[in-house]
Amino acid sequence: MQAQVKWIDGLKFISIGDSGHAIVMDSSTLGEESVAPSPTELLLQALAGCTGMDVISILQKMREPVEGFEIKVEGERAKEHPKVLEHVKLEYIVYGNVNPDNFEKAINLSQEKYCNISITLKRAGAKIDIIKTIKQRN
Repeated sequence: MQAQVKWIDGLKFISIGDSGHAIVMDSSTLGEESVAPSPTELLLQALAGCTGMDVISILQKMREPVEGFEIKVEGERAKEHPKVLEHVKLEYIVYGNVNPDNFEKAINLSQEKYCNISITLKRAGAKIDIIKTIKQRN
């Protein structure tokens, strides 16, 4: 796995990985507004995407009637540099008549076995809290 990251200007960079897809990253500088997500925002999004792909894949294999699925993620950073992510909250929301035990099992498998980003963050000392919600579509 590899990526190439090139500086555009200011604090804007473009990254292209093995897939060939490009991602722009930015961070606000004095007097300028950012035009793209920061690397830390992308890390939180990657975490949610990683665990989300695991959970939906597991629920599909369990033949659960998922009608919708989303993850909300919040991160708290250290106040001092290097301002690492210290605490992350993941809220998993599934829509449909999903068995709560299977939903919990899918999340646990993702968090403990499959999601390499979550496991990496935990090994680095981040605390990850999980909220699970099952909703019916209206």
